[in-house]
Amino acid sequence: MAHLTDSSAKDPLLARVRRIAGQIAAVERAIAADAGCAKVLHQVAGIRGALDGLMDELIVDHLEEHVAKPGLSDAERAAGAAELIGVVRRHSR
Repeated sequence: MAHLTDSSAKDPLLARVRRIAGQIAAVERAIAADAGCAKVLHQVAGIRGALDGLMDELIVDHLEEHVAKPGLSDAERAAGAAELIGVVRRHSR
């Protein structure tokens, strides 16, 4: 995602990823501390929601930059759409 080299686009994404990493570390600590399964399940559900939100944002960004952006050739649009289809299919398994 070369268009993410602009820090105004990259910094918020990196912040989200770091928050998700913190959530994962919290699950690891909870398991190590023998926390109740309900607590761990809630933490994992939160991580899944955070990952889904990140995925949504990245999909929108990809669509805007590689499919819907004015000036792209038909071949570039087709390639962008094919990439996204592959990712969505893999994500939905």
